[in-house]
Amino acid sequence: MLSVPLPRPDASAPRAWVPDASGETIAMTDQMNVSALGDVWRREAAHVIGALLRTHHDLADCEDAAQEALVAAALQWPRDGSPDDPRAWLIRVARRRLVDQLRSESARSRRETADAVARRVDDPLAEPPDATSDNALQLMLRCCHPSLSRPSQVALTLRCVAGLTTDEIAMAYLVPSATMGQRLSRARSTLRGEPFAPPTPDELPERVAAVLDVCHLVFNEGHTRTAGAELVGVGLAQEAIRLTRMLHVALPDHAEAAGLLALMLLTHARAAARTDAAGDLVPLAEQDRFLWDRAAIDEGVALLERTLGGGHVGRYQLQASIAAVHADAASAEATDWLQISVLYGMLQRVAPSPAVELNRAVAVGMALGPDQGVAIVRRLLDEHPAMADHHRTHAVLAHLLEREGDLDAARHHYEQASRLTANLPEQRYLNRRLAQLHSGPAV
Repeated sequence: MLSVPLPRPDASAPRAWVPDASGETIAMTDQMNVSALGDVWRREAAHVIGALLRTHHDLADCEDAAQEALVAAALQWPRDGSPDDPRAWLIRVARRRLVDQLRSESARSRRETADAVARRVDDPLAEPPDATSDNALQLMLRCCHPSLSRPSQVALTLRCVAGLTTDEIAMAYLVPSATMGQRLSRARSTLRGEPFAPPTPDELPERVAAVLDVCHLVFNEGHTRTAGAELVGVGLAQEAIRLTRMLHVALPDHAEAAGLLALMLLTHARAAARTDAAGDLVPLAEQDRFLWDRAAIDEGVALLERTLGGGHVGRYQLQASIAAVHADAASAEATDWLQISVLYGMLQRVAPSPAVELNRAVAVGMALGPDQGVAIVRRLLDEHPAMADHHRTHAVLAHLLEREGDLDAARHHYEQASRLTANLPEQRYLNRRLAQLHSGPAV
């Protein structure tokens, strides 16, 4: 028997899209485990919420009803068996929960909305006549509401559509989980009562830019999971690629959509080489490059070549260019780290962030000497003290210090990095590096 935590039924607290919050527990048989339920929800969340939003335009209400459907699935599917069509089941139950919720309100307008929803309960898979594009993409565009700031647009969409946890989103933004939870709660409150309609032509550019950020962060979470026993979340990465490809097809002249797709293809091409048979992390310098997906690399390079030279170069094009330099190197020793360091310098001017500066430190350390990379990280910590709470800061510093020959300091930062990461393959790799320090500095 597997004990699965379910979210507390507290309407004031941010809801969890998969049963990962603390609270009451239920016993589940092997017939439906947490991972399987989470996989179903990641596939179907956008369809469930999108179906509710077609008849009721309050995101918070729809989110609550969808959450109730997920809890019902966790309770009923282990007992009765998984339905043949999980999407239809979830939509049907969510609609009924929404009807119950709306009927409990005393306002006349709430009752009228409930009646409209109730008329559609027996048609759980009804689609509007123009529903030819992907529900997840449509829902992303709607969630990136102009009444929210860009970070709140992206965070809410990651939570509602992509199903990322609050902890995962907080890690992406390099902020504490409590801070992100408050941001999500404020975003929900801001949207209550707002029209939840498709973007107008004037709103579309900003919303598309936010959706690109969402897809990028979903891909990053798939590329390296924030926590857990697996390094790579292949399903998340592939879903991000799929959605970005759809956006690129819809907007073929959008340079940043093409740049993001190129970045994802060039990066995900290395997936098969990033772990060994035991699931342990294989660093870039040690990867078997024959395992890289050359077709994905060729497609990514072709996309990038078509977008560069056409005017302003955005951050996704620059990141794709960095990935292309890595892909072009026949070996780790042949990598053009000087070019990569220059590209990171450009990226820091276009889209400055602590994460970009940390990556630039690696590139500068490889191109010009580890002491210069160490200096960049030290300066970064002075300017952004909160970066000391993130494992990758210490991992980068440990690597550079090890190359510099300061093994005592490297050991300290490997220990810090191992303590701070919640990803087990990363933790094992860092502990291996720590154990190998007696053999001398890295080459």
